[in-house]
Amino acid sequence: MTGIADLPAWAALPVALLLFVGASIILIGALGLLRLRTFYQRIHGPAITITLGAGCVLIASMLYFTVSQARLVIHEVIIAAFLLMTAPVVSMLIMRAAVYRDLRARKLHAGATAGGVYTIVEAETPASPAPEKE
Repeated sequence: MTGIADLPAWAALPVALLLFVGASIILIGALGLLRLRTFYQRIHGPAITITLGAGCVLIASMLYFTVSQARLVIHEVIIAAFLLMTAPVVSMLIMRAAVYRDLRARKLHAGATAGGVYTIVEAETPASPAPEKE
């Protein structure tokens, strides 16, 4: 296998650009994970990082190995398709599980009730029985 120095300039430039863009998006997602306060805000950083950042890195890898090996390399397409199909579904399931957990625990300020989609209904206390008539 040859190194990046043996890659033609027409292929090295897009590979470097895609790697830089992908790494920047991944870094921004990681910083968002550190900076944001609630779980519901933090889940968006990794979800976007997986779809955009990993996609750029996979396209750069596909381009690099296609040019360096002089044949079409499509393994990365399968990986990207798997990521694009599973990452949004997993993120949604994790968020719904957190909402369900917070609603069951009646955490009013955890973020589950933000936006007014979900509400916490206080359980009604049973009324005292009516006095029996004699």
